[in-house]
Amino acid sequence: MAFIAMPGGFGTLDELFEAITLIQTRRIKPFPIVLVGSDYWNGLVDWLRGTLLAGGNINEDDLLIFQVMDTADEIVHYIRRAVIV
Repeated sequence: MAFIAMPGGFGTLDELFEAITLIQTRRIKPFPIVLVGSDYWNGLVDWLRGTLLAGGNINEDDLLIFQVMDTADEIVHYIRRAVIV
């Protein structure tokens, strides 16, 4: 199982942060979360680092719950590797 987030709107963000929160709080077992398209997602990731992490609202490890990727090949490789581990 994996969660693949494509560029989207508020519904996408709602589902994305729900999955991240459930993993962060250990309510569910971790699974790969991939944000597709660095051009789209990097602004949000920068904000998470610069605001939430810098403010002490999340830990550095929380940013490892998800990965930003651009190609289908790297996404498939990442998910396959995560399933084996």
